[in-house]
Amino acid sequence: MNQNQYPEASRNPETLDVLIAGGGAAGLAAAVTLARSRRSLAVVDGGQPRNAPAEGVHALLGREGISPSELLAAGRREVTGYGGVVLDGEIAAVRRLEDGGGDAGFEATLNDGRVLTARQLLIATGLIDELPPIPGLAEHWGRSVIHCPYCHGWEVRDRSILVLGTSANSVHQALLFSQLSADVRFLADTAHGPGLEAGQARQLAARGVEVITEAAAVVESENGGSLNDEARLAGVRLVSGELLPAEVIVVAPRMLARTEVFEGLGVKTEENPMGRFISVDAAGWTGVPGVWAAGNVADLSAQVGAAGAAGTLAAARLNAELVMERL
Repeated sequence: MNQNQYPEASRNPETLDVLIAGGGAAGLAAAVTLARSRRSLAVVDGGQPRNAPAEGVHALLGREGISPSELLAAGRREVTGYGGVVLDGEIAAVRRLEDGGGDAGFEATLNDGRVLTARQLLIATGLIDELPPIPGLAEHWGRSVIHCPYCHGWEVRDRSILVLGTSANSVHQALLFSQLSADVRFLADTAHGPGLEAGQARQLAARGVEVITEAAAVVESENGGSLNDEARLAGVRLVSGELLPAEVIVVAPRMLARTEVFEGLGVKTEENPMGRFISVDAAGWTGVPGVWAAGNVADLSAQVGAAGAAGTLAAARLNAELVMERL
């Protein structure tokens, strides 16, 4: 089955074994696992991967440095090669179906009006990074403005790094990045963050991290602030007018799982200092019958490899549930 063969009209939609919302690492890995188990499935993906601004994917064994777009294209080919379907679009609404008082799966309406029905639903929609409201910060996101030492650390080793203290996790970030460069400074910005406790200040001092206590006004680039693909980061202009030069800015975004469409199904979310995510068990079950979640939507800290592994695990458990259901 390929995308062109999939019925687009809503009059008599084919009932799939599994509908996968999201075609990132978790969704595609789950789709390959399920397709190899001869499950009928469709992956619906909006084409906006979280890591799109990054030059490469790192810490992914055997594919180190591969571009995000190349990795996703390869994953789509693998899914369709085993008979799965990948549809471009987004799920606009989803509801549980009932048949004679029993559970009959799910009906999802896409943003272009197509309707899909499936026995099980796997949510792999990822998350949105909500950055602090500092002008100029978002324009460098994924290049000179980063958040994860394991995703980008090697690439910024020995550079001048400025950590913005905008989150409860910011001190932890500074300590980790101090392993990668001797030139790490911490901006204790109480206008955008929680401030610095005495114990945290001692930790930073022990690692040789200089602390500056002032508020950020704007992130500037070397061409005077007009940003384009070639613009290089100049640093952070403080409210006092001083420019703190930096080659790299580290910030802790608030990570918000894309869950709104699915909350009507009873899917529960939780909050931690990093953000909001779907609560699941060790195999990705949400606690709602027939609904699973994997990847960043359920694990805010998961890199690409971990997200893919979670998708594979959830798919294996999901497939077993379908087998037992048919008994």
